[in-house]
Amino acid sequence: MVNDRQSLNLTTFAQPQASAEVEWRISDSPVPYPDAIAAMEERVAAIAAGVAPELVWLLEHPSLYTSGTSGNSTDLLEPRFPLFMTGRGGQFTYHGPGQRVAYVMLDLKSRRPDVRAYVAGLETWIIRTLAAFNVRGERREDRVGVWVNRPDKGPGHEDKIAAIGVRLRRWVSFHGISINVEPDLSHFDAIIPCGVADPRYGVTSLADLGHPVPMAEVDIAARQAFAELFGPAHR
Repeated sequence: MVNDRQSLNLTTFAQPQASAEVEWRISDSPVPYPDAIAAMEERVAAIAAGVAPELVWLLEHPSLYTSGTSGNSTDLLEPRFPLFMTGRGGQFTYHGPGQRVAYVMLDLKSRRPDVRAYVAGLETWIIRTLAAFNVRGERREDRVGVWVNRPDKGPGHEDKIAAIGVRLRRWVSFHGISINVEPDLSHFDAIIPCGVADPRYGVTSLADLGHPVPMAEVDIAARQAFAELFGPAHR
């Protein structure tokens, strides 16, 4: 495990002193993927132009699969749900009810124009959010995302509980993270998640780990952890 304080200076993504607070938006019903992409594209352009504040958008999607820029068509084992090709980094993943997706639109040029450090910051955000529910998430140098050790499943077994896929345009970030709260984990069986085929590595959720948590509580924990790393947000 890499200690988050050692790997990320917690002040590096703080907002400039004169910057406005980040807008915090929560959608109460599932958002179709094309609608989310269109909304992000519009907001990113507005942030880059300086006419809209930064935004964190929390939502759920109807069941679907997405493929990032490193996706391999052979990683789709069974086309159970619609597939969307997207410009984010990463490979195949599943989105659906019971999974909290956070689309993060920040102006990294005014914060810190460093993609690797930004991804580490997102990982730290997830790890701190999970810690609120006594779940120890860890990052791995060779695998993006946040992982949980599962010795109950065998030596060296780890499950992924959260995924990360980002894209930048004019140094404004979009796409973001997803945390498995209580999705149907069987839907991950139809893909090779993030291209990781090693049987020692699976997928889990808060509910699967014995922590059935309401989505609203996850949102509260995420907001608090976000403020510690990236600055305050408002609705």
